[in-house]
Amino acid sequence: MTPSQDANTVTAHTAPGVDFETNEQKETDPLDELPGEVEMTLFEHLEELRLRIFYALIAVAVGVVGCFFAVKPIVQLLEVPAKGVKFLQLAPGEYFFVSLKVAGYSGLLLASPFILYQIVQFVLPGLTRRERRLLAPIVLGSTVLFAVGLVFAYFLLIPAALKFFISYGADVVEQLWSIDKYFEFVLLLLFSTGLAFQVPIIQLLLGSLGIVSSSQMLSGWRYVILGAVVLGAVITPSTDPLTQTLLAGAVLGLYFSGIGLVKLIGK
Repeated sequence: MTPSQDANTVTAHTAPGVDFETNEQKETDPLDELPGEVEMTLFEHLEELRLRIFYALIAVAVGVVGCFFAVKPIVQLLEVPAKGVKFLQLAPGEYFFVSLKVAGYSGLLLASPFILYQIVQFVLPGLTRRERRLLAPIVLGSTVLFAVGLVFAYFLLIPAALKFFISYGADVVEQLWSIDKYFEFVLLLLFSTGLAFQVPIIQLLLGSLGIVSSSQMLSGWRYVILGAVVLGAVITPSTDPLTQTLLAGAVLGLYFSGIGLVKLIGK
């Protein structure tokens, strides 16, 4: 036996049945790689975070200022669900501060795509190709669901709540409302509903990361119903049962839709 043959024999007996090609493929799975990975120090990360926050704040400031100059049509649009109600300014400058509040919420809403872009750009270098494949559907789904939540609150929740309050005291009191209290009610309900509609996105994230499976989500349906009722009571600034029931029903529908999405991706 030649020395080369002896070396080959030792190698074969040392690691019998090991598929070196398979191991190499597992170690270099392209989906687990970090494309365009750049080494950065802690201070460089903090500096980039500071810049991203600064750009986001600039976008919010521009959005708020722009909405303030166009606040009258926005106020009139938000007053549409309160048909038959006369709004009063009960203190000097109340409408001015309401205008600031409406402009602030509207500017934040307009700047949210740019804020989301800054967040994505900050976390993108640390994501693998596998994780990046989930990024676009999650961002798009979150945006669409938030918009659907706003529409749902504007056309269903707010009119239902206002109709309840107007009809309840129609024969006893005249409907003269503080404009500040009204917009506090409307803006809170709009944005809280938009956030509540993010339930399927949270489920999709948890399922994709392997934290919770679709069967586990389904098995806890009793607790989910209780949680949806509590969430509807907490989020809605009104105390009428109709608004709370509508929101709780919407959250339950979104939750079970989220289970379907998680099952669809095989989790």
